[in-house]
Amino acid sequence: MAWNEPGGSGNRDPWGRRADAGPPDLDELFRRLRKRFGGGSKSGNGNGAGPAGALWGGLLGVLAVLWLASGFYMVREGERGVLLRFGQFASTSTPGLRWHLPYPVERVLRVNIGEIRTAEVGYRNQARDRAGADVSQESLMLTADENIVDVKLAVQYRVKDAADYVFKVRDPDLTVQQVAESAIREVVGKSRMEFILTEGRDTVAQQVAQLLQETLDRYATGIEVTSVNMQDAQPPEPVQAAFFDAVKAREDEQRLINEAQAYRNEVIPRARGEVARIVADAEAYQGQIVARAEGDSARFGQIATQYRAAPAVTRQRLYLETMEQVLSRTPKVLMSGDGSKVTLLPLDRLLSPATTEPAAAVPPAAAPPPLSLPVRPARERTDYVRGREPRS
Repeated sequence: MAWNEPGGSGNRDPWGRRADAGPPDLDELFRRLRKRFGGGSKSGNGNGAGPAGALWGGLLGVLAVLWLASGFYMVREGERGVLLRFGQFASTSTPGLRWHLPYPVERVLRVNIGEIRTAEVGYRNQARDRAGADVSQESLMLTADENIVDVKLAVQYRVKDAADYVFKVRDPDLTVQQVAESAIREVVGKSRMEFILTEGRDTVAQQVAQLLQETLDRYATGIEVTSVNMQDAQPPEPVQAAFFDAVKAREDEQRLINEAQAYRNEVIPRARGEVARIVADAEAYQGQIVARAEGDSARFGQIATQYRAAPAVTRQRLYLETMEQVLSRTPKVLMSGDGSKVTLLPLDRLLSPATTEPAAAVPPAAAPPPLSLPVRPARERTDYVRGREPRS
């Protein structure tokens, strides 16, 4: 028969108490404890405690003080304290000396929010990974043009919300690494291999950082990405030689193009300058010829006017000017009238302003007096031939 059935055990529980009794009396409970640990010593009225009871009471007080003092904790600079009350998040504490209800009521988890953490995709730092794990499956990725590229990525991040970092995800650091691998695969899968290996590294890193941060915020991980660096990007090892040959050929092509452009930039300005000089010389020559022709025409008109006024004088003057121009460019030889002796008179040297040599010495008895001719400045030679008319 069950203990709580009527008539079974007198309506008592297995511990000898009545089933319909209320909660135990705390005073009665403490009185029993004092009797048990008091060693049988009692006062006259049976309610006092002996020295052993006082000792136990003091010990319990000291333990209570120590238990309360264990609630003090220190949060250092760059950390946040996550306070848990019966395992549930209660609040976040800032740096300084703090107190909480001791264990097992409350406890504190310290999270370093100032530390810059690193997640690696496609490689592992040898200083941290002494086992040398093979992570080639992380680094090999497929591009948009169906080529395989080996990419190594480093992500630096820090904790911006300690509560989310502790409670929202089970392993935040592993989550960052996996999300970073997913982000780099998505970006690489939308890009061409040549773009990733050459000028597109910075662009790919920026796109990965943006996509990674958006995903972490959507997961509420409490993590902020500070930088994403592409450590290396190259084709797989079996095809590296052929790829490097193609890259070298492309560099040679670009070098030849640059040299050709440099030669073009050197020759074309020089040719344009030569063309401009020739055009300027031609225009100057044209102006000179036109001006000379106009001057000769004006001069001929003036001579014609003078000729109509005095034909004989004008003919004589034209004859003398012509002879002056002709004789100014030819050597002169003067001979005596009897023909016995020939005397050379270097008039060209005498008329030249640059010479300082004296004329050839002539014996006083045989040399006739030199002829004095009027010296006129040489005029510019004209391009037309003037006719000579016979004297009247």
